[in-house]
Amino acid sequence: MNELPVPYRVTRVPRETADTVSLTLTPAGEEELEPFAPGQFAVVYAFGVGEIPVSVSRIGHRELVHTIRSVGAVSAALCALRPGQEVGLRGPFGTGWELERAAGQDVVAVTGGIGLAPLRPLVLTALAARRTYGRLNLLVGTRTPDDLLYAERMRTWAISPDPPHCWVTADRPSPGWWGQVGLVTTLLNTARFTPENTTAYVCGPEVMIRATARDLLHRGVPAHRVRVSLERNMRCATGHCGHCQLGGVLLCRDGPVIGWDRAEALLSVREL
Repeated sequence: MNELPVPYRVTRVPRETADTVSLTLTPAGEEELEPFAPGQFAVVYAFGVGEIPVSVSRIGHRELVHTIRSVGAVSAALCALRPGQEVGLRGPFGTGWELERAAGQDVVAVTGGIGLAPLRPLVLTALAARRTYGRLNLLVGTRTPDDLLYAERMRTWAISPDPPHCWVTADRPSPGWWGQVGLVTTLLNTARFTPENTTAYVCGPEVMIRATARDLLHRGVPAHRVRVSLERNMRCATGHCGHCQLGGVLLCRDGPVIGWDRAEALLSVREL
């Protein structure tokens, strides 16, 4: 793990939505970070502005992709970068999705909003090893069609009979919307999985994580096999600011991915 930023060069900056881009990064020199696992994050430094923790949204050979939404000074600076410019990266940090634990089981990935980005490497990894897993389900929720990440790929997956079995729903559809309408939890009614032989992965707004996890448990998925990412609570990503502390857990150190058997109690403590 690198404690000092390693320079990475921006090679592509496709715009995903009006306020979100995907930064494709490659090492600017000989030094590069250790390999990332799906679900882990890097600390991305915008020179002269600051740094933020961001999960990887795709992992390639000597290449990392971070999908970033412009919501503050640092993220805005990162979203404004152009090919040829550089950032600093530290990592990898945090726990991963640990997809290998789902070998031989059905997989259900449920996401809302920007939460699709940290789950994309998991889905791509599972697709690359199709015989290792059972049925692969991807359930995607978005506020509006204009907010949907990787829209072209999601539509392709949604209309294809091949894995992943993908369903997409919007809270507020617009004319020409090709997906479903409603909350992402309603898609569990059409997903193809055997609850007692399923591992689920959930990432998105906290209210969506709670609702999805409880629905999965109600259907019979064991709590320890519902893996959730609580990365939205992180700020410094180094365990110093305490912003991500839930009970005795620092999410940047002990997470951000943990089982719902632990996460439910931790989130309940914060409500007290």
